[in-house]
Order: sequence, then C-alpha cells, then structure tokens
Amino acid sequence: MKKTQLLVIALLISMNACKDNLNEQQTSSNPEELEVVSSQASLIFPGETNFKSLRQVTFGGDNAEAYWSFDDKHLVFQSNYDKWGVACDQMFVMNVDDTFENSQPPMVSTGLGRTTCAYFLPDNQHIVYASTHLGGGSCPEVPLRENGNYVWPIYDTYDIFVADLQGNIVKQLTNEPGYDAEATVSPKGDKIVFTSMRSGDLELYTMNIDGSDVKQITNELGYDGGAFFSPDGSKLIFRSSRPKTEPEVKKYKDLLAKGLVEPTDMELYICNADGSDLRQLTFLGNANWSPFFHPSGEKILFSSNFEAPMGFPFNLYMIDIDGKNLKRVTYGKTFEAFPVFSNDGKYLVFSSNRNNGGTRDTNLFIAEWQD
Repeated sequence: MKKTQLLVIALLISMNACKDNLNEQQTSSNPEELEVVSSQASLIFPGETNFKSLRQVTFGGDNAEAYWSFDDKHLVFQSNYDKWGVACDQMFVMNVDDTFENSQPPMVSTGLGRTTCAYFLPDNQHIVYASTHLGGGSCPEVPLRENGNYVWPIYDTYDIFVADLQGNIVKQLTNEPGYDAEATVSPKGDKIVFTSMRSGDLELYTMNIDGSDVKQITNELGYDGGAFFSPDGSKLIFRSSRPKTEPEVKKYKDLLAKGLVEPTDMELYICNADGSDLRQLTFLGNANWSPFFHPSGEKILFSSNFEAPMGFPFNLYMIDIDGKNLKRVTYGKTFEAFPVFSNDGKYLVFSSNRNNGGTRDTNLFIAEWQD
C-alpha cells in the first residue's frame, strides 16, 4: 500500500535466466547474445549476493505490489503507466514469464477510481483488492504535503472487493464507513488480513476469505498496515507508526481527522495471527516498511531508509524474527521496495528504480533467490 507516495518522497528528496544459461551465453561468440548477458548482469548491483539472476518485467510508469498466485504461475500488480490508458493505480495480471517492454498486460480492475493491494485467492482464479470506485469514477487527489510534512491520504471510499481474472467484481467484502484496504491472504488460504478505520483508528483486522468472522487484531493508537502472514499462517508482520508523546498523539489525531497519516517514522511489528504476543521487531529509525516473510518463516525482508540521513535511498534488508542478524540485500541508489517471495521460495519479485534511464519510473523485477 502507498507505493506511489513513497516513490515520490524518495524522488523529491533527492526472462528468469538460470545460471547455467548465462554461463553458456558468456562463452558464446555471438555479439547479440553477449549484449543480452551484459544487460542482465548490469541489473544486479555489486553486493547483491542473494540474486542468482534478475529479470526486468515492466519498462515505464510506477509498478509495484506484485503478488504471486498460489500456484506461482501468475502475478497481480498495480500500475499507473499512462501508456496503458490509466490515470492512477489500476490492477493488472501477468504470467510469471511475461515482460512488458513492448506490450500491455490485461487490466483486472474496473478502471474507475483508484485501486490498491490486489492479492490472489487460493483458487488462482480470483483476486481481492481495494478500490475507491464506489465513491466516484475519477482518480481521487493525492495530497503529498501537510504543513510542509510528507503525508499519505487515507481515502474513506476504499472498500475491499473480490474480482475474477476477467475484471468482473463478484463480491464486496467490506462495507463499513471509512477506509478498508491493504488486504493480503494467508498462505493457508483461510484468512485475509487488512487495515480498517472502523474503530476510529487504523487497526489490523482478519476475516475469512468470504468476508465472515471479522476480528480486530491490533488496538493501540497509530497506523498499523501492510500486514502479511507467515508461510504457515501463524504470524503477522506489519509496519506501524505509533505516536508516544502528547505532541505526537495530537499531530497523529489531527492528521487522521483530515484523512491523512505521516509515514516518515515507521517500525516493523510482529505478532501471532490472532494478535497475541505482539512485539516491536525493528528499532532502526526513519521508515521501515513493506515487510515480507522469508520462506523459512524465520526472517523478514523489508524496505528501509534508516541508513540514509537525507531520506534516500530505500533499500532491501533482511532480519531474523528475533530482531538479530540485520543484513543489507540491495544496493540501489534511490528506491528498492515491496519484496515478495514466490510460494515455492525460489523467486523474489520487487520494485526498483534501477535501469530506468534516469527517469522516475519504478519497475518490477524478478530475482532468482539464493540464501
């Protein structure tokens, strides 16, 4: 959630090729093949030892929050690429071996309003996503500053829907007043976690995949969002900005009353799927967000700018679920975020500003992962 806005702040402040195939190409005397190898090799920056290979998927616009189908054959993602005929984030689906340098993926949202956070359901034939389209067909405005500070909008017209892969909405899962979005599905296929304003604050909730049995998971003042289940469905990892002092609390409440939050100070929290055993995982400062469980369930991959005094770059890091063994994974110069492992643990999809020709485009990349 909120990928476009964090891309903006970072910028304002400042073919899955296997290893054997690459080796064969590197020994070839064909200049065209050598050029392909050089292009692929340049995508991986020095120090990115977890990437065995890396393939660029999109080539324009802001593309992010790509999530795998349960069978790892497809990805659903959001994009605002104007050449695809959209004015703000809409949802697109792709086969895992697709690239879109000279083509366009099929859109699976309505094309109305603004959408966010699509996720496959276990049948691989339906997705859940949030949309503002019931509040109007045009794209809602995106305020970026409030009293000189960077902010995110919390649209009260967001609700969560189920759609098929032909773009037909088949069910509305939420209809409470206020913000309902950021839905992701447990790998067990039984639960959805999402963020809602229904209590008057931005808290996490779970529900069954049919929308029944809604339960509140967090209940402390602050923005809790971007939650994901562990591979076995037993835990949740999420980002949170929790005000502590009286001035911080007042600022948070005043912004929330305007439908805004300030996301520049966020840490990661982890808990059981029912909300028990909640604890803060990171104490790094700045913005730590877009967490996702490593396939082992014992580590978290996330994006952070904690090493950046000026607020950029954002890079990917990995940390054990006990808060130990922090490791840097990417070495980009501007923006790396939204890491998501395939269900079989072999691949990682993420968003990056790398190889964008000096533009502000943020594209999807798929890495072959090695620990």
